[in-house]
Amino acid sequence: MLSKFGKIITGSAVAAALMIAMPAVQAQTIKIGYNSDMSASGSAEFGLSALWGAEQAADEINQAGGLLGRKISIVARDDVAQPPKAIQNTNELLDNEKVIALIGSANSGNMMAWLHLPQQKKIPVISPIATATDITKRFESTGENYIFRVSMIDRDQIALIVAYAVKATKNKKIAFIVDSTGYGQQGLKDLNQVLALHGLKPAAEEKFGGKDTDMTSQLSKIKASGADTLIIYGLADANAYVLRSMEKINYFPITLGSWANVNTPVIQLAGAKLAEKLIFTASTTETSTPKAKELNAALLKKHPKMTAFVTAAQSYDAVKLLAAAIKQAGSTDGDKVQKALENLGTTDGVVKTYQKPFSKTNHEALSVSDFHFAQWKSGRIVNYEDSVTKAITPADLLK
Repeated sequence: MLSKFGKIITGSAVAAALMIAMPAVQAQTIKIGYNSDMSASGSAEFGLSALWGAEQAADEINQAGGLLGRKISIVARDDVAQPPKAIQNTNELLDNEKVIALIGSANSGNMMAWLHLPQQKKIPVISPIATATDITKRFESTGENYIFRVSMIDRDQIALIVAYAVKATKNKKIAFIVDSTGYGQQGLKDLNQVLALHGLKPAAEEKFGGKDTDMTSQLSKIKASGADTLIIYGLADANAYVLRSMEKINYFPITLGSWANVNTPVIQLAGAKLAEKLIFTASTTETSTPKAKELNAALLKKHPKMTAFVTAAQSYDAVKLLAAAIKQAGSTDGDKVQKALENLGTTDGVVKTYQKPFSKTNHEALSVSDFHFAQWKSGRIVNYEDSVTKAITPADLLK
């Protein structure tokens, strides 16, 4: 029988053992960092939905037994659409949380601000939202590129938008109206270059400020040019005001835009009926496939106010691809996971089934061939098809 002193010693030893064991238990969790705007800008809806998609993938992986015998968790930080905060978050996730990979972010500018940090530490990154063409190319020449993407790409979605515009226009007069943000200005550059590949020049080219609410002056000039097809390239709230300005001058040409119009400010500011006049690009919608419908239903049960299903789906697929790479590597070591990502075989996702999604020279899991058109209908986003979309061939997708 143990003496009272012996019991105290034994109890203390057990407590000490537990204290020693706790960090080991915590270390068993595989942490994946998530860094994105979730509260501050027009892209916050994208950021929140992508977080929920990543968490859903992690939950399913854990329910199936985890990875390498360990649970995974998503460690999220809000960058409030500010590059300095995004950099601070990244350092904290890498140095304090010891994440083995990063997912994010919603804003291309923010992402470009912190990408050098995981690249230097050999920590893989998968972008499920940001679209700037250069994101995966910034470290391409280093020979060990740790930046991957499962998202739309600006140049590729513009290739699809312009292909539609060229087939749809009756008088070969296509006009552009873009916002003054970096997103709009890069879009304008790509629009001009891709349209030139089709042997055309814009009939008119107008700009507006990101906070402008009346674009009737610019649209009147476009209307006077005779353009029967209009491409709007800007963020959701400003695009809604373009639609309202079109209504003021009763000018409704064929109107196309990017996936930025997935955000609810389009219907909140323009109204449901006016929003339906806009056709825009998407990689998937909640009605695209049975898998998409299933994921959307599961997410809406947990997050009834989720709006941007497309980023949830892309983020869900990003975590599934990352998990497949960790399993293939048999390790969470960044260098080994990066090489596994470049050599993954067939992996099931919601946007699609990925056949060798990445390679040494290609870090984009999606491309223009994976994109289609969508539109707002009765307050929800659905696939859009017509005789023009059905007539577009791979040869039309010049970029």
